[in-house]
Amino acid sequence: MKLPATSSPAAEPAAQRAAVARPAVPRNPVKWLTTTDHKTIGTLYLVTAFGFFCVGGLLALLMRAELARPGHQLMSNEQFNQAFTMHGTIMLLMFATPLFAGFANWIMPLQIGAPDVAFPRLNMFAYWLYLFGSLIAVGGFLTPQGAADFGWFGYVPLSDAVHSPGAGADMWIMGLAFSGFGTILGSVNFITTIICMRAPGMTMFRMPIFTWNVLLTGVLVLLAFPVLAAALFALEADRKFGAHVFDAANGGALLWQHLFWFFGHPEVYIIALPFFGIISEVIPVFSRKPMFGYIGLIAATVSIAGLS
Repeated sequence: MKLPATSSPAAEPAAQRAAVARPAVPRNPVKWLTTTDHKTIGTLYLVTAFGFFCVGGLLALLMRAELARPGHQLMSNEQFNQAFTMHGTIMLLMFATPLFAGFANWIMPLQIGAPDVAFPRLNMFAYWLYLFGSLIAVGGFLTPQGAADFGWFGYVPLSDAVHSPGAGADMWIMGLAFSGFGTILGSVNFITTIICMRAPGMTMFRMPIFTWNVLLTGVLVLLAFPVLAAALFALEADRKFGAHVFDAANGGALLWQHLFWFFGHPEVYIIALPFFGIISEVIPVFSRKPMFGYIGLIAATVSIAGLS
């Protein structure tokens, strides 16, 4: 008599693991565009940032080619200023800063044992704000007068309606504002995830160094980027509605410098701190030695964030 086939005990845990496995990498482009999985969104951030890196690198090559010999080679004076402005903007705000969001999305939830970030839909919304805001800013090249040409600092009065009347300047201002909102929302998501979604037993001083750096970088973003967004909206109000917020007669040029560099100096550490955390994770693994001075390293990172 033939006995009925039964599944082996070893097969049952495998089936259970498959049932609760993380979502697979989507193959359908529509799923890529509508996903809320933190790994997929992290991949989108990294791929998009690399795409903008290629655009910024091309602009850098054009500038170096123009400066290779005296006289005009490839670009006019205005086109060179546009390339200079957009190169700096792309490399800092469309490449280096989004790398933080890409690595944080991929790695941080895995390190703290969270199934996903706290707000998956907000996570995807933040990515779309970054993508479309950046495309708006770069799209200034398609306007009749070209992209913004006043330097990525956007110093007033060079960026007012008198000295930069083209639509490309308005697209630069509003594009960076939208992209900045995406960075702010992403940082809210990361901070909430780290504070509220750690696995049982994962205390703050058991977290990996990279997770600490993501937390502190998120705090810096919440302090710096709203100031930049407010300054950009005020500048656009000056250009379109004559608000005179940055009127040079009222000290507006100095006001812009104060507001911009309140953002600009923390931005250096918003870019750097995540990579400090990555190095602090990679070296102990491949040297096969534990991290020395864990508490001291956290204290140093907190000090860096505070001083910035």
